[in-house]
Amino acid sequence: MADDSKSKDGFIDEILMERERYINPYTDFGFKKLFGTEMNKDLLISFLNALFNNDEKEIEDVQYLNSEHLGDGYGDRRAVFDVYCKTKDGGRFIVEMQKAEQTYFKNRSLYYSTFAIREQAPKGKDWDYHLEDVYTVGVLNFKFPGDEYPADSYRHEIKLKDVEDNHVFYPKLTFVYLEMPKFNMAEDELVTMFDKWMFVLRNLSRLLNRPKALQDRIFDRLFEQAEIAKYSPEERREYEVSVKNYWDYNSTMKTAATNASNERAKKIARRMKARGDSVEDIAEMTDLSVEEIEGL
Repeated sequence: MADDSKSKDGFIDEILMERERYINPYTDFGFKKLFGTEMNKDLLISFLNALFNNDEKEIEDVQYLNSEHLGDGYGDRRAVFDVYCKTKDGGRFIVEMQKAEQTYFKNRSLYYSTFAIREQAPKGKDWDYHLEDVYTVGVLNFKFPGDEYPADSYRHEIKLKDVEDNHVFYPKLTFVYLEMPKFNMAEDELVTMFDKWMFVLRNLSRLLNRPKALQDRIFDRLFEQAEIAKYSPEERREYEVSVKNYWDYNSTMKTAATNASNERAKKIARRMKARGDSVEDIAEMTDLSVEEIEGL
C-alpha cells in the first residue's frame, strides 16, 4: 500500500534527488553554494578570470561584501545581489544568475550597478570622485528578446561608448551578459577555460559523471562541492526547497508568457473579424481554434 503520508511534492523531490548527482547552478542555493561562499571563492576567481580571459589583469583574490543594499532614504528600494565581491585593487564585481526573462531586466541591471558606484563615496570627507572599476556579470537562463544578438553570439560585453567613433568613453563600468541557452558546445569541442566554465554552468545538473575534458584542478573542487550526496541533511533540504522554487518560478513565467501571447492573438483576431476576414484565415494567422474565434 502506498504511503499516504508523503505528499506529491515529496515524491517529486525524492525523484529529483535520486536522478541528479550534481546541483543545479541555476537555483539560488546552487549558485551561491558554488560562487558565494568564502570556502569556494577559488571557483569564483577562476570563473571571473576565464570570463575576462585575463585581457586586463588577473584576479588573485576577492573579498566578499554585503550583498544586501538599501537606498539612502527611508522607503528607498533595496538591492540584493547573488554574489558581490571586491578585488585587491578595489574593483567591484556583482555576479547574478538570472533565471528567467524580466520586462525591465536591463533597467534592473543598471540600477544595481549604481549601488557599487555610490558606496565608493566616503561619507563626511573630501572626495575627488575617483572610482574603482565596477563589473556586473549576468548569467542568463534566457535569450535577449527580439533576436538582439546573432544566434551564435552568447557573450556580450557592454561599456559606455561614443556613438560617433565607437571609442570607450568610460572604461570603469562594464556589463557582461552570458546567454546560456545559446551555448551548445559538445565536450570534445571545449578548448579554453571559458568554454569549460560555460559547459559546466549549462550542463552540471544533467551530468552523471565528470567529463574527461574537465580535468583541470579547479574542477576537482567544483565537482566535489557540487555533489549532492555529500551534503548534510540540512543542506539537502535547502537545496530541495531551492529547486522547487526554481521550478515554480519558471512555471509562473511560462504561464504568464503564454497568457500574454494568447491575449495578443485574440486582439488580432478581433480586428480581423471586424474587417470581415474568414474564420479560416484568422485561425491560420493567430493559431486560435475556430471555437475560440467564434466566441470572440
